Amino acid sequence: MTQNAQKNPGIISTLKDDISQGGFFTTLKREAEEIEDFYLSDEERDQLSRKGPIWRWFILAWWVLKNSFYKLTPARRLLLVLGLMLLLVKVSWTGQQGQTSLNFEFVGVACVLLVLILELKDKLLARGELESGRAVQRAMSPEPTPVVPGWNVWLFTRSANEVGGDLVDFLRLTGDRCGIAIGDVAGKGLGAALFMVKIQATLSAIASEYPSLNDLASKLNRILIRDGMPGKFASLIFVRIDSPAGALRYVNAGHLPPLLVSPDGVEQLPKGNVALGLSADAVYDAHEIALSTGQTLVLFSDGLTEAQNEAGEFYGLERFEVLCKQLAGLSAPAFGERIVADVARFEGESRRNDDLSLAILQKSA
Repeated sequence: MTQNAQKNPGIISTLKDDISQGGFFTTLKREAEEIEDFYLSDEERDQLSRKGPIWRWFILAWWVLKNSFYKLTPARRLLLVLGLMLLLVKVSWTGQQGQTSLNFEFVGVACVLLVLILELKDKLLARGELESGRAVQRAMSPEPTPVVPGWNVWLFTRSANEVGGDLVDFLRLTGDRCGIAIGDVAGKGLGAALFMVKIQATLSAIASEYPSLNDLASKLNRILIRDGMPGKFASLIFVRIDSPAGALRYVNAGHLPPLLVSPDGVEQLPKGNVALGLSADAVYDAHEIALSTGQTLVLFSDGLTEAQNEAGEFYGLERFEVLCKQLAGLSAPAFGERIVADVARFEGESRRNDDLSLAILQKSA
């Protein structure tokens, strides 16, 4: 059934549901911030920050109206101008002998409403396409707790928008081997999501063919440069488990260094090489780490450390390391869920600006 064919619940019941949900002013504040971010350039936002509190709102309103006018299609701009002119002129026409009359204010209102309806139609179409894209991403997402003999694994990703640019994946390779990938595409929106899908599909296709993680990362990098999207690049950590009793091997292409958490403290592992898609001559180094019982390897995206609260403060790496030290000894799912809950508590009602991804790995007891 199409969206137009669905039966609407009614205007009154819809408004009652809207009121019962609450959070009206919080939502309005968040949407006002999104309007400012979308319609204003970096230069305009910088100029606005130097204005007084009263003038700021007048200038902001004018710039938003002006920039939204330029974003309309030519036909809609003309229709909007016509509607506003008819509203301001306030003229009417009366036919012969007063039999018919026409107030042009109503025509002006109709023109403005038509522009709004057309813009809403475009938004709903775009939202439907983004929801379809999000459904595809969900279908490609791995189970949160994949079964890996000898290991406890917990995976998580949360998109800031309808579609995300983070990658979290679990691959069954040949023999007893399996792979865990966590990545972050530069940028946001549909372009970043499509590039992420490209990386995920390519990695899934070639991961079993390269015993050497160095060669795997180099091959993936060359493919993305050859077939990727202009100006797009991504960071990636790929961890491979070769056997239930074996050590972990991983390669880091420009991603944040993983954290090794033990009862004694938190250790930040070495930084990685250049991100994927930047240089065809990039060289990648594989690393090996032997986890013992009680230790936890934490892979994460910058959406975690760069999460912001309503005061504009960042969650930060130091706060994250302190939390990880407190969580040492918990199971992989409990460890990860406590992290997600703490970040959500820190963010409060602030708008999320980036995707958040986590992978927690532990050796079974």
